Amino acid sequence: MKKTVLTIAAFAIASLAFAQGPGHQRTHIAHHPRVNQVNKREDNQEKRINTERKEGDLTKSQAHQDRKNLREINQEKRDMRKQDHGHLTKADQKALNQQLNKNSQKIDN
Repeated sequence: MKKTVLTIAAFAIASLAFAQGPGHQRTHIAHHPRVNQVNKREDNQEKRINTERKEGDLTKSQAHQDRKNLREINQEKRDMRKQDHGHLTKADQKALNQQLNKNSQKIDN
């Protein structure tokens, strides 16, 4: 019984963690201006999603989808950085910004 309760509690905590977007990004990483710029945009979108949800302008499912898109963009950013020793190339930054633009438009709709 105790094991079941702990399992349920652990699952609930994990679910809450995944329900949020990528979380707060470090935006002042020395010698990484492209990463900082993308991180700042991700933070801004996360704040907008939270604000729109609280104001009732986004449904729960819309907010969930927008956060999911943001998590996918964040994962892609991490993968790109792994390929370039922690940096983002100009092409990487451009691709991520295009994806963030699309996600931003979805938040506004």
